[in-house]
Amino acid sequence: MFSSAAMRGLTPLPYLVENKDMENVPIINMTELETPDTARALDEACRDWGFFQVIEHGVTNQTFTDLTQAMHRFFAQDSEAKQRLERTAENPWGYYDRELTKNVRDWKEVFDVGPEIGEQRPQWPEEMGKFRAAVETFYREAERVARAVLSVLARNLGTEPYVLLSAFEEHTSFLRLNYYPPCPDAASPDAPTVPTNGKLGIGHHSDAGALTVLYQADQPGLQVERDGAWHTVEPISNALVVNLGDIVQVWSNDRYRAALHRVIANSILPRYSAPFFFNPSYATSYAPLKSACQTQAPRYRPINWGEFRRQRADGDFADYGEEVQLSQFRIET
Repeated sequence: MFSSAAMRGLTPLPYLVENKDMENVPIINMTELETPDTARALDEACRDWGFFQVIEHGVTNQTFTDLTQAMHRFFAQDSEAKQRLERTAENPWGYYDRELTKNVRDWKEVFDVGPEIGEQRPQWPEEMGKFRAAVETFYREAERVARAVLSVLARNLGTEPYVLLSAFEEHTSFLRLNYYPPCPDAASPDAPTVPTNGKLGIGHHSDAGALTVLYQADQPGLQVERDGAWHTVEPISNALVVNLGDIVQVWSNDRYRAALHRVIANSILPRYSAPFFFNPSYATSYAPLKSACQTQAPRYRPINWGEFRRQRADGDFADYGEEVQLSQFRIET
C-alpha cells in the first residue's frame, strides 16, 4: 500500500457567514478544481492564507467514521499497550507522547504510519483487527487529494504537474493520528504566539513537507496565523483542511506561503485529528522553479529533503538547540 455543487471557488457556506474566521478561511469545491475560476481561487488562497478547506473531495463518510473509531480505540488503551508500539529515532513509525515543537513539549499523543524504507517499518496493533484497514484506507484517499491539489498548484506556478509529482514516485509521506487529552492548564485561544500562561496542544510551526491534508473531526483547536492574528479553523462536517508546507513555498519562490499554525489545548474535551503529510522521496532536492523566477531572482538555495527531514525529526525527540528552519536556506538579497 505505501509504495514509496454547493459553492464555486471561495464562496462560503451560508451558515458560516457570521463567523469572521470562516468567512476568510477559503473553501474549495474539488469537483470544480480544474475550472479556471476555482484554479484562480486556489491561487488566491495559497497566496493569502496557505490554508483552505476542501469539500466534495470523494472521501466517503464511512471512511471518516472508521478512522475516527480507530483513533478512539487506539488512544483509549492503557499506556503500556501503546508504548509497546513506541517509535524510535531509527524507526519513526509508531506511538509517541513526548514530542517537542520548537523545543517545547506538546500536549498530545501521536501514532505515525509511513512507508517501509530500510529500518523504517509501520507498527500495527494486531489485536485491533479493523484498525489497519481504516488507517490504510484514509492514507490512500488523502494521498489522492494531495496529488490532485498539487497538480493544480503546478499549473498555477507555470509548470506541468509531472514536474512536481515526479518527486513523489518513491514518496516518504506519512499519516499521523493525533490525540489531545483534556489539559488542566490550557492556554487561551487568544494567547500570543508564545503563550505567557498555559500549554498548547502544538506550538506554532510550519510543516516541512509539500502539502498536509487534515481530517480534524468535530472538535476545534487548529489555528492559522495571518496578518499577525490567530484564526481558528472551525471544523466543517467531513471536510478536509489542506495547508502548504515549506517545499511548496520554496517551489513558488515565496509566491505561496507555508503558514504558521498551532493547536489550542482544551481543558474539558479531548480532540482527535489525522494529518497526512505529503512528502517527496528522501533523495529529492528542491529549489525555486524556473517558472516562478521570471520576475525575481531565486530566494532559496537547493535543499535536500532527506537531510532537512532528518534534522527536523531529531528535534522532535530532544532539544538540540535551534530547530532547522526554512529561513536558514534563504538567499540574502
